[in-house]
Amino acid sequence: MRFLIQRVNHAKVTVEDKLTGEIRQGFLVFIGISEEDTKEIADKLIKKLLNLRIFEDSQGKTNLALKDVGGSLLLVSQFTLYADCKKGNRPSFVHAAPPALAEQLYEYIINQCKAAGFKTETGIFGADMKIQLENDGPFTVILDSKELS
Repeated sequence: MRFLIQRVNHAKVTVEDKLTGEIRQGFLVFIGISEEDTKEIADKLIKKLLNLRIFEDSQGKTNLALKDVGGSLLLVSQFTLYADCKKGNRPSFVHAAPPALAEQLYEYIINQCKAAGFKTETGIFGADMKIQLENDGPFTVILDSKELS
């Protein structure tokens, strides 16, 4: 599982010109799910995401987490995070989870973030989405379940 996290001042996602999710300060999180992923792996990444201290404190140090700044989440499914570009010029997505598994885990992640008390907005799984954001920093972090202990 991969989370590409962007610290944002604001972000929104639309599908067919209809707003599906919008946040102010917080994290825009692109979520890639592989064929090997489970709820246990999702739990590990969710815990890391919700406790990630990448907001600045009064001294300009990145010491504050999402809850410390009253931040929100915008969660967007993004199977292309599992693009394999080793051969040729056209990416392969064979390592991305099948849609049924990916959607189940994506919904699980959304529900866990909401249950943790965070305002959580979303895109629409499998839709052609348009995303607008103002990256704060810019500050972008990649969490990969294979690289976390």
